[in-house]
Amino acid sequence: MRSEIAFAESTTSSCNLKSFPVFSTFPTHDVMTRSWLLLRPLLAGLVLTLLQLAMAIGLLAPDGPLSYRYSTLVQHDSYWFMNIVDHGYQTIVPPIDHKVMEVSNVAFFPAYPAIAALLRYGLNIDTGNALLITAQLAAWGFWSYFFLFCDRWNVSPALQFGGALLILAHPAAFFLIAAYSESLFLMALLGFIYWSSAEGRAARVWAALHGIVMSATRIVGIVCAAFPVVRSVFTNGRTDLREPRAWLRKHTPAIGLMLVATSGAIAFFVYCQLRWGHWDIYMLTQAAGWGIVPDYLAVFKPSSYHWLVPALNDPTEASQMSMTLGALFFFGVVFCELLVALRRARDTAGRLRSRPIAIRKRTNWPTRVGIYFCAAAVYYISVSGVACVDMESMLRYEFCVHALIVLALLNFLRQIRTPPMFVRAIGMAAAALIIAAGLSVQGWYVWNFTRGNWVA
Repeated sequence: MRSEIAFAESTTSSCNLKSFPVFSTFPTHDVMTRSWLLLRPLLAGLVLTLLQLAMAIGLLAPDGPLSYRYSTLVQHDSYWFMNIVDHGYQTIVPPIDHKVMEVSNVAFFPAYPAIAALLRYGLNIDTGNALLITAQLAAWGFWSYFFLFCDRWNVSPALQFGGALLILAHPAAFFLIAAYSESLFLMALLGFIYWSSAEGRAARVWAALHGIVMSATRIVGIVCAAFPVVRSVFTNGRTDLREPRAWLRKHTPAIGLMLVATSGAIAFFVYCQLRWGHWDIYMLTQAAGWGIVPDYLAVFKPSSYHWLVPALNDPTEASQMSMTLGALFFFGVVFCELLVALRRARDTAGRLRSRPIAIRKRTNWPTRVGIYFCAAAVYYISVSGVACVDMESMLRYEFCVHALIVLALLNFLRQIRTPPMFVRAIGMAAAALIIAAGLSVQGWYVWNFTRGNWVA
């Protein structure tokens, strides 16, 4: 018996194991693993999108047939997008001094109505349904990129679940599935960040496509297009600006991607110039019809911040409070970043001097700086625009800032040490209270929104 076992072992060790058929399945197993790693974020994003739809349509929309309940997600600004899809852009010069969509409707960027128009005429469906399907597909894309980031950063499932709930519980999160442009802008922005922080030619192409859609969806996308440059500066080091040629050579790929990403907005401005002789007809229409006169110092004025408990039936007060809470959340996260950075710099002073780029890559600090830059840009431009109208709609604009900060916060939390049990318990209890309160307020807003009341 022992001689037979010894013979079998010697035979096995002397043969080429790779020649056995069972080993030919390894590449297939790798492909299946990679496919599942890609499929999992898509499935998670789809589940969250369907969950939002089920909550809005199944529980909070007014009574009626399912098609009617679904159509109640088309409200307010949605009708302006419908007008653009059905009749195209139209305006007199100068624009009319009050809101009449049949006269002047060039107050919205073109990407969202353009994509909806493709569905409307390509599938021969109702304009409202085309707008809703476009927004909800974009919401699926937004959630998918959220989970793709989590997988790239190896964020734990518990943190992923908590981060998704923090976004989902924002009172304005339901605008992701309404006929508004929030979901398309966020999907394009997260896709732009995701692909521009990846390597390879294909990644740059995808980043450029997302960037074009981003800048063609919201005017703030022009500023967010600078993400690759910000990330490149913090990744490769800050070359002395007294040598501009060397600085440009070092960051040429990022600058090129930034310029391509802004082409969506530039194409819109060129169209306006060729058709009406005013490249800034969008700004003129906003000023004439909506009374938007930007105040670029609003974020620095203490009077812009309101410390009050808003009434549920007063959306202006809710927007004012969201502006204040958004600023506190942003500065709170940045303060934690600075504390950890100072402690790390003190503990690893020698390594920081000898290997700065390696440490930056390990902590993923450059990507977070870029995300914070985009969040600050969205916040600053939104506040500057709506300060003159008592922060109206800031609740909706601040949601985009909130989603970006939560994403960066997950990247930050996954690299710090696990805190003691009592600290985690306090944090979980606080998060549970915040999420419960946010979902309750959101439910009230969805109930009102689907009945035609203005909420943000």
